[in-house]
Amino acid sequence: MQEHRIIPLWPDQTAPYSEFSPEQDQPSVREFAVSGARSAMVICPGGGYGCKVAHEKDPIAKIYEQAGIAGYILDYRVKPCHYEAPLSDVKRAIRLVRSMGYEKVGVVGFSAGGHVCCSAATLYDLGDPGAADPIERVSSRPDAFVSSYSVVSFVSFPHQGSLKNLMGDHSADYKLLRRFSAELNVTGDTPPGFIWHSCGDQLVPVENSIQLAKAMAEAGAPFELHIFPGGCHGAGVASPDENAEKWAPMSLAWLKSLGF
Repeated sequence: MQEHRIIPLWPDQTAPYSEFSPEQDQPSVREFAVSGARSAMVICPGGGYGCKVAHEKDPIAKIYEQAGIAGYILDYRVKPCHYEAPLSDVKRAIRLVRSMGYEKVGVVGFSAGGHVCCSAATLYDLGDPGAADPIERVSSRPDAFVSSYSVVSFVSFPHQGSLKNLMGDHSADYKLLRRFSAELNVTGDTPPGFIWHSCGDQLVPVENSIQLAKAMAEAGAPFELHIFPGGCHGAGVASPDENAEKWAPMSLAWLKSLGF
């Protein structure tokens, strides 16, 4: 059986905002390496910012592995944590993976992990060239993102559980809610996005994905949108939701078209 090494995001220093979540381990990625891979995906499982669910971890990484794309499952911080901590973790993960020499680095997320993913795609920075830490000099902008039944907005059609778990006492701070609503932060420089959702999602309204696609269309940012009939929330790649059997090959073809 292949061993998947765990790589701490900040091995030689304290993670930012760690004073708010001292009981959580050092944020990390678990590597699904592929020999000769030129591209990689950072994988953000969902769980309402209260946990990270198993069926959106290894099964997703194996999809990319079989396609010749390396996968890095992100163990980001969840409640209790500072509201900036998950974004800090995914940005660091993208920098770290890119520093390994991959030509393309994307990010994929599911549900609340989709919120982490969409935040990475809209709140990235290009790195600090003067940073003492060489990883911090690297851009955190993903080359593409895959948004899967994502919590996109904290302003309209929000998933209240994710909002409250992440924002805590700041759940009524409208300025912060706007900051963490990806559809309000899209620009023409937002990386290409593959967005999918199911009409039958009773937990995270499909309007989240529709609003994100609309914002990208208005900004002129490239995207592909798929709204499947019926379905449910949290399908990952597992049956019985037939939509879970469609999005993966479709998104892989899309990634390949982008050079992944």
